[in-house]
Amino acid sequence: MPYLTLILFAPWFVILGALFWIYPRTPRTSMRALFDTTALLLAGIGSFLGMRWGYLNATLEAGPLWKQVLATLVAYGVFLGVMTLALMTRPRMLRSTEPDSSK
Repeated sequence: MPYLTLILFAPWFVILGALFWIYPRTPRTSMRALFDTTALLLAGIGSFLGMRWGYLNATLEAGPLWKQVLATLVAYGVFLGVMTLALMTRPRMLRSTEPDSSK
């Protein structure tokens, strides 16, 4: 059951992704939509790849459940890492693409 982690965390990833997409509510530009879509795709793909890596590289010496535990930890860590980086980058990136209203 290598995809158990993804099945169990999918609802939580959807909730976190929806909150990232919705807030803040303004400004809602096409550049922000592109940035948010890219960030969510990178987080999802990175989480999947991290989950696979954790499942395939876990040692069975720690017990048979360790594969699922490591896969969960890595998948969640990658997802949160990408989303945190996107949250810190989004305001600066969107500020630099706004038209200058002082002219």
